[in-house]
Amino acid sequence: MVKEENRNTYQIHADSNVGEVQIADEVVATIAALAATEVEGVAAMSGNATRELISKLGMKGYSKGVKIEVNTDSVAVDLSLTLSYGYSIPETSRQVQEKVKTAIENMTGLSVSEVNVRISDVNIDKNK
Repeated sequence: MVKEENRNTYQIHADSNVGEVQIADEVVATIAALAATEVEGVAAMSGNATRELISKLGMKGYSKGVKIEVNTDSVAVDLSLTLSYGYSIPETSRQVQEKVKTAIENMTGLSVSEVNVRISDVNIDKNK
């Protein structure tokens, strides 16, 4: 068995003939962040100052602005987003919710119970 770092992992498959598959919560958070940023109108994920500093020091920051809570049978996702100016907040948020839910369920097999979106900023592109 591979030695694991200090992080939460969840078993998503077990077969006594083959072994088990575990997934780290950071992986689920990264999937959520990448799916959210694929939606047109999402400028960036928003994160706190500590995560911003960590990402500037060279650590991967794909999952900034994402909080994952995995229960025994489902995943709850909280996202903090920066939207581009001019996009509908309700429509863009709905598209993010659908895209994140589908991506997590398809890639991990986990069931997503909720995707909560918080708009923390609006990006005003002066080039338009």
